[in-house]
Amino acid sequence: MRRIAVIGAGRSCSSLIRYLLDNAQENEWNITVVDRDLATAEAKVNSHERGTSSAFDAFNQEDRKSLISNHDLVISMLPASMHFDVAKDCLEMNTPVITPSYVTDEMKALDSEAKKKGLLFLNEMGVDPGIDHMSAMKIIDEIKLKGGELERFESFTGGLIAPESDNNPWGYKFTWNPRNVVLAGQGGTAQFQQNHQLKYIAPHNLFKRVKPIEIEGYGVFEGYANRDSLSYKSVYGLENIPTLYRGTLRKQGYCEAWEVFVQLGMTTEDFVIKGSEDMTYRDFTNAFLTYNQDKKVEEKLRTALNLSDEVMDKLNWLGIFDETKIGMKDGTPAGILQHLLEQKWQLEEHDKDMIVMWHRFNYDLDGKSHELHSSMVSIGEDQTYTAMSNTVGLPVGIAAKMMMNGQMDLSGVRLPIIPEIYNPILAELEKHNIAFNEKLVG
Repeated sequence: MRRIAVIGAGRSCSSLIRYLLDNAQENEWNITVVDRDLATAEAKVNSHERGTSSAFDAFNQEDRKSLISNHDLVISMLPASMHFDVAKDCLEMNTPVITPSYVTDEMKALDSEAKKKGLLFLNEMGVDPGIDHMSAMKIIDEIKLKGGELERFESFTGGLIAPESDNNPWGYKFTWNPRNVVLAGQGGTAQFQQNHQLKYIAPHNLFKRVKPIEIEGYGVFEGYANRDSLSYKSVYGLENIPTLYRGTLRKQGYCEAWEVFVQLGMTTEDFVIKGSEDMTYRDFTNAFLTYNQDKKVEEKLRTALNLSDEVMDKLNWLGIFDETKIGMKDGTPAGILQHLLEQKWQLEEHDKDMIVMWHRFNYDLDGKSHELHSSMVSIGEDQTYTAMSNTVGLPVGIAAKMMMNGQMDLSGVRLPIIPEIYNPILAELEKHNIAFNEKLVG
């Protein structure tokens, strides 16, 4: 009996664990799910005859090694910063590993030794990164095979709220880590390439520079640049491409309103606001504005940033002018903002989330210019099997099945950018209603 260990059982793991358990009988697997919270792991396994669950301290090296040594494959669904320690132990225990997170320089450094041992360390197997790579490389390889030359590649992904659950003026609710949403744009200057020219967008300008993107059947979205697009020139084999741009999707109007928080300084964690527990959200907002006792906070903000009625409506709805006490001791600006947003942007009981992905390819073939759009929209099933959980977990689960069944004769630190990986995974994802619509538009 072969054994798979899943380390971490958070929200994004639900669909992965269901997939593995659904396939366990046919493939003669036993699935071990561990998490620091035993109840969370138990709930995911749900007394399945092929599953076991236990509490687990991922920081304890002895516990990690003990778990890894008793399994044929490890899937790390821990926070990204913890994958490397798991991978090091897997290297020592001669066990392959899959992660859904961006490959780090530390992880890359394990490549040579993993190859010597014939071990596959497969990274970036989620949605973004993951499905974005696979769906893009499929088309890039097809264009190259025909003799085409890529002139432009753009790619955008968004974790959003489904249309039927979109009932607030921001068109947004938290479908993944709230902290990452609040700190978006704080990680450094965005870098991309346009018509062979390097372009940079500083964090304070990120939400001012948006691109309108229309997806058939779902309307127009707006995209802002990711931190690093340039590294994908080598990842995708597009070293000579004139234009390369990767970004994040939001619904129309979001970025203009979010820019208010960026300009005020509410998205920083650089300092602590003393006595914040006794402040109101109105006090908090006023603290970032000029002193003028004769003008209301709303008037000062509108005048300072020249805000439209639409943006003011969003801010009023959110409650940043309310006399409600924050109740959070010594919070950072970003922490206080997140505290408020978590109260206003939470998914309600019957809400469904949505993952939207869009690629644009411009290429020359046989002396003619062509433009192809490829888009994917996935709607969640419910609060457990969300679109985020499905699109993160299912690629990982399918990859695990392929590895366990000897369908990946590969070793080293890898990404899913070769046909041997992406073709079968994309084909199976279609059976789970995660499919791309490709359309030539020019």
